[in-house]
Amino acid sequence: MPDVGPLLKHWRGARRLSQLALAAEAAVSVRHLSFVETGRANPSRAMVLKLAEVLDVPLRERNTLLLSAGFSPEYPESALDAPSLAAVREALEAILTQQEPFPALVMDRSWDIRHTNTAARRFFAFLRDGQAEQPPGPANVLRRMFHPDGVRRHVTNWPEVAEALVRRARREAIGGVLDERAQRILGEVLGYPGVPSHLRVVDATAPVLPIVPIRYERDRRRFDYFSTVTTLGTPQDVTLQELRIECFFPMDDETREHARELAGSGGK
Repeated sequence: MPDVGPLLKHWRGARRLSQLALAAEAAVSVRHLSFVETGRANPSRAMVLKLAEVLDVPLRERNTLLLSAGFSPEYPESALDAPSLAAVREALEAILTQQEPFPALVMDRSWDIRHTNTAARRFFAFLRDGQAEQPPGPANVLRRMFHPDGVRRHVTNWPEVAEALVRRARREAIGGVLDERAQRILGEVLGYPGVPSHLRVVDATAPVLPIVPIRYERDRRRFDYFSTVTTLGTPQDVTLQELRIECFFPMDDETREHARELAGSGGK
């Protein structure tokens, strides 16, 4: 495991802070901070947590910083079905249920789908009906959208959606910095057949639309959705900090009608 000093320096660089600025925010001397980053001084547990707080380091990485400094982790990483998270599960279920008959899902840091409402299961089953092959691995939003065996064949504005998703994956990285898992899943989906190579380097100067809708079409039925993404406030558990709730909203009456039709027909 890397020493704590280089890790702190990495996060300081990611936040674009000088040693002087970080020292001032954390109320420590520049000299001591320099010694910590170079390994000439060993920070206390309280110092590691203070610097991590100022740097807005994600909870998972705060635990890594503590372990690198020789301390035990501070933040638990609970299974989503743990008894201690029962109230959170009830809240998630309420949000997903409220979204019916339109899709909603819960995903984790790696974009793996952890939970969906009935509408999401019904809608994506409708898109996949009669399709033998599925994207590899667990159900994952990025794989589902980019893999040839996913739903991209039914997305009529796929180039725009693909670029928006790449931007979003980078923007929504926990703590604003892509970790190894996020880099890995992005690298995987950008290597799929038919994915344009230019998406590996998104043009930062390109105009950004207020909303990029996802336009699906199958069996002469069109569904135009836009989505909102919600996170849990003030989480003190690694699992909870990494959850995101995505709700899809119809952009027109045609989509509302077709969603209700699917609900009434069981997805057929």
